[in-house]
Amino acid sequence: WRASWIEPDLLEDPKKSNAAPMLRREFQINGAVERARAYVTSHGLYEVHLNGQRVGDQLFTPGWTSYQKRLQYQTYDVTNLIKSGANAVGVTLGDGWYRGFIGFGGQRNYYGEHAALLLQIKVTYKGGREEIVGTDAKWKAATGPILMSEIYHGETYDARLEKPGWTNAGFADSQWPGVRVASYPKDNLIAPVGPQVRRIEELKPIKVFKTPAGETVADMGQNMVGWVRLKVQGAAGTTVTLRHAEVLDKAGDFYTANLRAAKETVQYTLKGGGLETYEPHFTFQGFRYVSIEGYPGEVTPESLTGIVIHSDMPRTSEFETSSQLINQLQHNIIWGQKGNFLDVPTDCPQRDERLGWTGDAQVFSRTAAFNMDVAGFFTKWLKDVAADQFENGSVPYVVPNVLGNRPTGQPGGSAAWADAAVIIPWNMYLSYGDKRVLEQQYDSMARWVEYERARAGDDYIWSGDSHFGDWLAFATNRADYPGATTSKDLIATAFFAHSTDLLQRAAQVLGKRNDAERYAELLAKIKSAFCREFVTETGRVGEATQTAYALALQFDLLPESLRAVAAKRLANEVRTRGHLTTGFVGTPYLCHVLSRYGYLDEAYLLLNRDQYPSWLYPIKQGATTIWERWDGQKPDGTFQDKSMNSFNHYAYGAVGDWMYRVMAGLEIDESAPGYKHILIQPQPGGGFTRAKVRHQTPYGKATSGWEIKDGEFFLAVEIPPNTRATVRLPKAQLANVTESNQALSNGNGIASARQEGYAVIVEVGSGTYRFAYPWDK
Repeated sequence: WRASWIEPDLLEDPKKSNAAPMLRREFQINGAVERARAYVTSHGLYEVHLNGQRVGDQLFTPGWTSYQKRLQYQTYDVTNLIKSGANAVGVTLGDGWYRGFIGFGGQRNYYGEHAALLLQIKVTYKGGREEIVGTDAKWKAATGPILMSEIYHGETYDARLEKPGWTNAGFADSQWPGVRVASYPKDNLIAPVGPQVRRIEELKPIKVFKTPAGETVADMGQNMVGWVRLKVQGAAGTTVTLRHAEVLDKAGDFYTANLRAAKETVQYTLKGGGLETYEPHFTFQGFRYVSIEGYPGEVTPESLTGIVIHSDMPRTSEFETSSQLINQLQHNIIWGQKGNFLDVPTDCPQRDERLGWTGDAQVFSRTAAFNMDVAGFFTKWLKDVAADQFENGSVPYVVPNVLGNRPTGQPGGSAAWADAAVIIPWNMYLSYGDKRVLEQQYDSMARWVEYERARAGDDYIWSGDSHFGDWLAFATNRADYPGATTSKDLIATAFFAHSTDLLQRAAQVLGKRNDAERYAELLAKIKSAFCREFVTETGRVGEATQTAYALALQFDLLPESLRAVAAKRLANEVRTRGHLTTGFVGTPYLCHVLSRYGYLDEAYLLLNRDQYPSWLYPIKQGATTIWERWDGQKPDGTFQDKSMNSFNHYAYGAVGDWMYRVMAGLEIDESAPGYKHILIQPQPGGGFTRAKVRHQTPYGKATSGWEIKDGEFFLAVEIPPNTRATVRLPKAQLANVTESNQALSNGNGIASARQEGYAVIVEVGSGTYRFAYPWDK
């Protein structure tokens, strides 16, 4: 880098929001240009214009990372924007995560008090001569129409203060203040790893209406993340105010109490003189409803357009069943991911939080990897997990870490949350078959497990520390109907074992034989201690909660002799209650454990339930995303505690993983990850007559789609090139199975077929297959 860091020499109050700085410089191009590249980063967020044209389509650049250790820069091809003679470059800076309000309690300036810019344009002339145009003391700075732009609070924009032509050559900037050269390091600068945030799609309001309180409100029809594009015409000085909300209250009025301190308010002041179109710059909102105040004339659906933004991750899944409620559940899972995968995996996109909570990301990571290509997204975020990891190996609650020692007074290390450092790399390895993520994260994974070992001590029971536990598990105040409180020591020790298990598997994959043996020995000791501390001789685990059984069975912590009886206890608990009681920790595993141990009916009972608590209850209430709580809005229309009641919180959407892998039956073989060897093993039930899943694997599309019709079971299978699959046909007899209307035999891609209990196992190569056989209910 030959350019220097610069800061605008403007009078600001770092304790509050300030107007967005605008920095510019003109330069000469003398000769024919072969190519030109712009390299840009900032403290805060930036937008670049060159000769009046926007550079790039990325949003929220340079992204959110552990800035002191990892600050991304972007590279742009600006060859077509450069012209012979006079040129001008202009950059607008936003507070963003760097110095804006972020975290709890009105905290701001977490990374620094001043916005700064580092920009370098490398021009290569035909003939090979090179020239550098970069940030230096010659730049000018001013403020303009963006009076405030904060991630939590929205934007205040006065179009009367626009400076037309300021990013073109010849603009009069002699009255603009200058800049000061700053001495920030450059050794933390890195090229981007994951996908950039972009505008992905647009939504139009499904209606505009008056609330009982008299407010004009637009309903976007979908709880979305992004902002509103406003079209308006009126007199100069007219101010239009847009407020955003996820839900309406019991009376049908606008409800924002659950946003806490986040204002989510956009104000636009017209310049007058014709139709004006406006979009915010350095903020985003989580919302379905928009309240419009001060609009000159009638608000119509044409006045507003919802701009949906998220990290640009290709969609890789299709999932559909015979149940419209389950199809809506899948829709909600997808939109929860869209709304919360905005450069980092956030917990929620609307209140004064929007942080990279490790636990939320961990429980949802396998589902996320099925629905979208998240390999780059998580590769980038995991680098920050390692960067923000404490010296003792503990992992912060949120990454990037802007909470310090909050919220529980210890630097991090909450079981199931910090275990994201191990679980997510393993899930990415399984999903994509690329062991580089294990190589990249292995040291971080090992440091976390060693931290767990140190906290557990000689008895291998991790006790006494502060943990979030089975967060937001089912609870009630009824004395005769207790909640589902699972011991935090049990949860912590279970995840200690699970992370140790995954670490020893990663060591095997990477050829670290000594580590693999060492951690296998540690795992055996933890399992023994877990059973000694939490399991009775009759197979009762801990407090006998669904989460206690789910963790013990999912993580294979019980001896073989107790697994069946523990699974039976879990199934009995589910049948007795008739609903789930799990929170963030137990929910991802509950249906998996039930179906694995032969209790498929109980798993489907939970999936199909549409009363609180269940996955379908929010859908019956009109939800279009996954809620933070099982009863965010109660049957009587009232709300849960406003201090923690997000209506876009993907964690409980982790059930999608079971829907794809078990219900529809598209499974990964851990010994040949990344779908090199595919397992097709659907488990129909629950009254469903069809389910189909399609996934874009690293090798191409894989499909498992079944249907029960007229007493027959049909299974359509698609296996991509350079892979093979094992197909399990449930309740089948070998003699009765046909493939493409022909008797089942070797050839045409079928390598073998055999009877195995009540199922037929077929080994196939790449291609498409349609199996059919009589179905006995």
